[in-house]
Amino acid sequence: MLNIALTSQLWKLPSLPMATETERDGSVVLEREKELAKPPMYQVVMLNDDYTPMDFVVSVLVQVFQKTPAEAESIMLKVHYEGRGVCGVYPYDIAETRIEMVHQLARSREHPLKCVMEPVFSDS
Repeated sequence: MLNIALTSQLWKLPSLPMATETERDGSVVLEREKELAKPPMYQVVMLNDDYTPMDFVVSVLVQVFQKTPAEAESIMLKVHYEGRGVCGVYPYDIAETRIEMVHQLARSREHPLKCVMEPVFSDS
């Protein structure tokens, strides 16, 4: 039988201090915490095609991007009339995953629906 106290001790990670950056100014040592940069963001853009049914596009927007039916219909109409519509803004890995989900759903129903990813440039 395993000793639970001993087993939990084996998996306990040591506590690590906060990462700091040290600067020297004469005889004074200044320390400040490093700020974590926000990840670059990407917008997922759905592209229009002449074959994918509008109701399928709405269901994909609801299912993959968690849009309300009203939001999904609005984005679908933007895609239909303007040729493209933004589905959401995410970090790279999440945007890539959402695009792959859309493409898999479209392929499973034999629709040519496509999405692309574009970087979002922040003003700051």
